[in-house]
Amino acid sequence: MSDQPHSQPSQGPRVWDPSHQGTGTPGPAVPPPAQGGLVAGGVVFGGVLMFVSGFLAVFQGIAAIAKDDVYARVGSYVYEMNLTGWGWVLVVVGIVAVVTGYGLLSGGEWAGWARISGLALASLSLILQFLFLPYAPFWAVVQIAIDVFVIWALAAYRPRQA
Repeated sequence: MSDQPHSQPSQGPRVWDPSHQGTGTPGPAVPPPAQGGLVAGGVVFGGVLMFVSGFLAVFQGIAAIAKDDVYARVGSYVYEMNLTGWGWVLVVVGIVAVVTGYGLLSGGEWAGWARISGLALASLSLILQFLFLPYAPFWAVVQIAIDVFVIWALAAYRPRQA
């Protein structure tokens, strides 16, 4: 045994000693994890999805306006509407989705209103795509899944207060 009880070398890394557990000076505090990760990345991805799906909705609407025979109806459906009317609705919603997606991606002063309008717009788009099921069933289901993800990403994100 040595003459110096419990002395640690002054150089090198500290060695854990169970006899001194809880008696040393605390190390630097670990900062809490920053708001981000999956949710913040989800907002960016949701903004991109909203931006791109807005353009696709505009093209979908133009195709419906240009020729009513572009889309073949699958069976009968309770919610029937003139396809040209659907086209105009999709063009307007698509343009608003492009602007909202741009607002989400740009951040800054636009991010607040873009998040709220993005929630409303994704909810409206989900309903519209449900009503568009008889004309493009596969595409409508894909759009509904995208809208659900965008709603989750925008609802789960809580920006830090400065």
